[in-house]
Amino acid sequence: MTSTFATALAGLFLFSSFTGSGVPDKGQSPKELAYPTIVVSMTGYNAVAEQTDGDPHTTASGAFSNPEVVAARSVDLKETLPFGTVIEVIGTDSTSPNCGLSAVEEHLGYRVIADSMHSRKRNQIDILLDNEPSVKAAGRFVNPAVALGVCKEVEIRVIGKLDIKEMPKTQRELRARMASLELANNQPLALKKF
Repeated sequence: MTSTFATALAGLFLFSSFTGSGVPDKGQSPKELAYPTIVVSMTGYNAVAEQTDGDPHTTASGAFSNPEVVAARSVDLKETLPFGTVIEVIGTDSTSPNCGLSAVEEHLGYRVIADSMHSRKRNQIDILLDNEPSVKAAGRFVNPAVALGVCKEVEIRVIGKLDIKEMPKTQRELRARMASLELANNQPLALKKF
């Protein structure tokens, strides 16, 4: 029985090194594997007919258009950011000066890639935001997507991946789910829920 367990455990480690399950290769820390970053352009959008195609309440992945957790990506990023990828917007010192990132930062949090952008867009993410005028910009309250504008050279960090059918409804739920994955990354025998 012990040799069967040892064989299974050895197979798990061998399989893990080929599948990128969070077990680091020599010379790589778990943080490098768990948190890749990408530099993209970023805009905001609302779940309204004028800014979506078809049903504005349903994303391209089939998930509900929830402005608290949903983000879209350009089609050229579908391999890098497949549906269910959880990201965090970091920003950089070189982020474009006309970007309203600081005005909407409290509305961002973690985001789940659950929607896709028009095929003409390249290397870009689009954050689904509430359509109520709730952000103060230039002395008045405006829609957060308007306040954000177009941000160039924004760094985003991949935090994890989850099943789009089990997407959390709130930032609190999403952060709790990602915290449990981060703990899994720190434990060599734990399996990540990808």
